[in-house]
Amino acid sequence: MASYEIAAVLLVDRNGALLMQHRDEHAPVSPNQWGLPGGRIEPGESPEEAAHREVLEETGLTVTGIEHFWTGPRPHEEGFPHQVTMHAFCAATDAKQEDVVLGEGLAMVFIPREETLDRDLAISAALLVPMFLESDQYARLAR
Repeated sequence: MASYEIAAVLLVDRNGALLMQHRDEHAPVSPNQWGLPGGRIEPGESPEEAAHREVLEETGLTVTGIEHFWTGPRPHEEGFPHQVTMHAFCAATDAKQEDVVLGEGLAMVFIPREETLDRDLAISAALLVPMFLESDQYARLAR
């Protein structure tokens, strides 16, 4: 079975909202569901470098103060024959919605905390988002 690594970023705005991507119907994984900015780690790239690159490519935002949140296996998804190690990072941002440039997917929006779990979440977001929202890191970053 093939394996690879991905980096995802849990980016929190000054109101505690989480930046999430509505994936389009062409996404190879979790089409038409809500996920996090992120993607595959390229050869020679560290997980943290990939996190910075993916956020920039998908949102136009440059993230500072990024910190490790969690690393582990991506849950198995039917029809997806790969083993994936996820590296999740988190950071606060002063960016506003109008600063976000959609680089991929149907939408990239800051979603208020109380609405995040009401979305049809991609399998990786369904694992990471609830864990993050209950974490000390979220409490600190959400200020």
